[in-house]
Amino acid sequence: MATKGKRLRVVYETIDRETQYDLSDAVKLIKNGAKAKFDETVEIAINLGVDPRHADQMVRGVVSLPNGTGKSLRVAVFAKGDKAKAATDAGADIVGADDLAEKVSGGEIAFDRCIATPDMMAVVGRLGKILGPRGLMPNPKLGTVTNDVAEAVKAAKGGQIEFRVEKAGIIHAGVGKASFSEAAIAENVKAFVDAINRAKPAGAKGTYLKGISLSSTMGPGVKLNVANLVGG
Repeated sequence: MATKGKRLRVVYETIDRETQYDLSDAVKLIKNGAKAKFDETVEIAINLGVDPRHADQMVRGVVSLPNGTGKSLRVAVFAKGDKAKAATDAGADIVGADDLAEKVSGGEIAFDRCIATPDMMAVVGRLGKILGPRGLMPNPKLGTVTNDVAEAVKAAKGGQIEFRVEKAGIIHAGVGKASFSEAAIAENVKAFVDAINRAKPAGAKGTYLKGISLSSTMGPGVKLNVANLVGG
């Protein structure tokens, strides 16, 4: 069985794994415990009272984090003509049409977010089996199938993230970096939780937000006081 190193043992000793912390206290613990040699991601995990196997209990959407993610996303855009130029001018990393589809079909997927204009969906649709499992398939409900590609690219580059509940009813996401200020991390967490709350499906019964925890990439999880977070 793997044993915790000295650094992790010290971090674990500062956290009561059964206590539900207020957000400000939890963020302080996360930042103090993030001692890796790289800038750790602050991750949130939310346990939802839904069964994603039922269509009316699916939770999915996008949220723009007020302080960004601290991660540089590579954005690909399927577009032609003026729309392709607009995407390039807005900062898209990869822009193309049939040529881009050919690269994706060949396994060349050098991007983290995929956007497409509506007229390109006939081409993109054929890539569903490749892009879908990776969570990269453009979707009009998520704003990634749009004629306003410039705005979509700017949103993706500016800290907009997608979320989707997993089979076990849990949503995971990165909501910043350990180098962020405590206030910036807290603002991002609140924005993310608010978005999940707004995305509550009609079919959800009973307690919707069953549990929320924060952690850094290499650190232990810290439970949040859900009532105080949502109420505040």
